[in-house]
Amino acid sequence: MKKTVVIGASPNPGRYSYLATSMLRERGIETFPLGIRKGEISGIAILPLQQPPLLENIHTITLYLNPKNQEGYIDFMLSLKPERVIFNPGTENYAFMQKLEENGIMALEACTLVLLQTNQY
Repeated sequence: MKKTVVIGASPNPGRYSYLATSMLRERGIETFPLGIRKGEISGIAILPLQQPPLLENIHTITLYLNPKNQEGYIDFMLSLKPERVIFNPGTENYAFMQKLEENGIMALEACTLVLLQTNQY
């Protein structure tokens, strides 16, 4: 399975990060939502982004933070050593993408919701 971390998760059901987390869970993908607001998504507690837990064997990070807000978490994301990071619309950060590729991590500009709905995840 493609164990996934959702960075920028929100307890607001109208947010794309909420929808993506729900869809990942519906498809049986082990998912870890990390955000700045407390709450839950589909019965999973949102973990604190400010003090992220130890996570291992992460396949994918799907990003829902704008480039400015990504800055403080780049080292953390690199430390997870995912196979890929999905930059959802509005999160594109070409300097970070280059850093990922230099570390052997695929940087993908895509929409997680579309990838899931079209079985391309």
